Amino acid sequence: MRPRTDQTVRDIVVENPTAVSVFESLGIDYCCGGKLPFEEACARANVPVARAMELLAQALPGGDSETARDWAEAPIAELTAYIVSRHHGYVRRESPRLQGLLEKVDGRHGPAHPEIASIKELFSALIQELFAHMMKEERILFPYLESLDARKGGGVPSACFGSVRNPIQNMLADHDDAGELLARMRTLSGGFHAPAGACSAYRALYQGLEEFERDLHRHIHLENNILFPRAVELEQSLLAVANELP
Repeated sequence: MRPRTDQTVRDIVVENPTAVSVFESLGIDYCCGGKLPFEEACARANVPVARAMELLAQALPGGDSETARDWAEAPIAELTAYIVSRHHGYVRRESPRLQGLLEKVDGRHGPAHPEIASIKELFSALIQELFAHMMKEERILFPYLESLDARKGGGVPSACFGSVRNPIQNMLADHDDAGELLARMRTLSGGFHAPAGACSAYRALYQGLEEFERDLHRHIHLENNILFPRAVELEQSLLAVANELP
């Protein structure tokens, strides 16, 4: 359901939990100031109503058009740049916010909900793995894939890891580990459903974790199903051409 300007901020958040990240980015108080009408809340934050509505619409299911892009034929350099900008950037932006919410919710609700502490540990492990994973991609693998795609003749660029299959296998293993950590968090949180009567921070945490999971799934899809198979196929074709040269 799309938000209306005559709703209160709280009603918008309850109906559309994805609005939390929008309100936070705009400095609109959805917690203590949740009873304010939407237009008044925008005025207090000095945010144009039209701009806030636009961002809310984009945050709703179906508002993100990224999945409509067909990446199968795009240059590898364009795809890797998109992954770094969209998905690596998302991890770097969202992880500190979610870790802060985990600390806050655990401090307030941990005694009654011990699963929060477990989720906090799992998320910390996930972030450590993702940051190491992204660094290896950005510094080593992606530049190599881009040079591979730019190769016009036979043969492949030299690399310390041998065949491109070797680092790709490591990246695939990292993805499996990340998926397992996400699945355990989803189970502990009951599908990221906050308990009845949960505060705004609690709901924001679970909504944020679910969005994080969704983004990571799209991220992994682009690599596992598009980028990596293309790289392996490209390497094979270049080696075949090199073997045919006199």
